[in-house]
Amino acid sequence: MNEFRLVKISKYLSYVLRHRPDKIGLELGEGGWISVDELLAACKKDRFPIDRAELNEIVANNDKKRFSFDETGGLIRANQGHSVEVDLQLAPAVPLDVLYHGTGHKAVDAILSKGLCKMSRHHVHLSADIATAKAVGARHGRPIVFAVDAAAMHKAGYTFYCSENGVWLVDNVPPEYLHQL
Repeated sequence: MNEFRLVKISKYLSYVLRHRPDKIGLELGEGGWISVDELLAACKKDRFPIDRAELNEIVANNDKKRFSFDETGGLIRANQGHSVEVDLQLAPAVPLDVLYHGTGHKAVDAILSKGLCKMSRHHVHLSADIATAKAVGARHGRPIVFAVDAAAMHKAGYTFYCSENGVWLVDNVPPEYLHQL
């Protein structure tokens, strides 16, 4: 399938499933799930038709693993990154000792003074490796990576979650748990 088309579909689905399901007449269900049939019908009505084969390819091969099907294949959801109210029903998890956060260089001063804040999203997103954090940071300019002392945070009572695609989530990261690499 055409790479340009896959990227376009992924961006459209990210917008719809994470931020504006109402734009195409959808309401996310429990856990952020929506019927695949409803989604495909709503996309078609919105003049952005997606067929099931394209959807399957996006879920299976998206480099960021942004979406997943339930065990039946009849429901789909975005794995994280929502700005709409949704409980992803993730269980608390013990994090790796060190996690990483990538950002653009313009955000460094604010992060050093206030820490990492979830802003308009439900959680702060952290990665298990420096390379991923650097790639995320590059989307915002010259990339800067912070190491997060997740072990100390967990010991202090912070709750971590790990989404289906391996992104670590936490409500916030105070500056004392950050080290700029």
